[in-house]
Amino acid sequence: MRLILVRHGDAHGGFHGPIAGPTGCTGLTDLGRDQARRLHDDLKSTARLTVDHIVTSMIPRAIETAGIIAPALGFDTVEQDCSLCEVHTGDADGVDWADYPTRFGSFDMFGEPDRVFAPNGDSWNSFHDRVAGVMDRLAADRPDQTVMAVCHAGVIAASLRVRFDGISDASTARMVPTNTGLTEWEYSTELGQWTLRSYNDARHLD
Repeated sequence: MRLILVRHGDAHGGFHGPIAGPTGCTGLTDLGRDQARRLHDDLKSTARLTVDHIVTSMIPRAIETAGIIAPALGFDTVEQDCSLCEVHTGDADGVDWADYPTRFGSFDMFGEPDRVFAPNGDSWNSFHDRVAGVMDRLAADRPDQTVMAVCHAGVIAASLRVRFDGISDASTARMVPTNTGLTEWEYSTELGQWTLRSYNDARHLD
């Protein structure tokens, strides 16, 4: 099974303004749409990927990205899966970052790995458990297929941490994939093992 993780295009969400969960996210910037169109055009013109299934997180910036690139792969609709979302922000979704410390406190998710971002949200550990779980579920449900999952930088970085046992190591390098970059994993049923085939392929932006 091949699992291709695609980071969404450049988006309005960040560490200012509304916290960009499913409610607070306002989608892609013009640059982000251009990045997604470039990926669409590359996939369509080169036919370098044959994809059996495409799925996206339930956050608008990922949904919009998937909607732009899906036709190049022969898909009219894209399934949505909450397990592919960035860290679940829970009750903080849509709250302005400036108001977050007052309402929910200020803390380091890595330093307090079991404390949730906000009520009904993820902790550092639960987020990584979720990412590991969705990878294993897709591998079990779609053996011998190629699945493209449009998701987030945090999900891609978490996939590397969980597979290379770097969740609790504070010295691990910071990983920030490029907007619309592709990271490819392969799962061997025989070995019961994941193999990283490529990281952050962004040739379509050259």
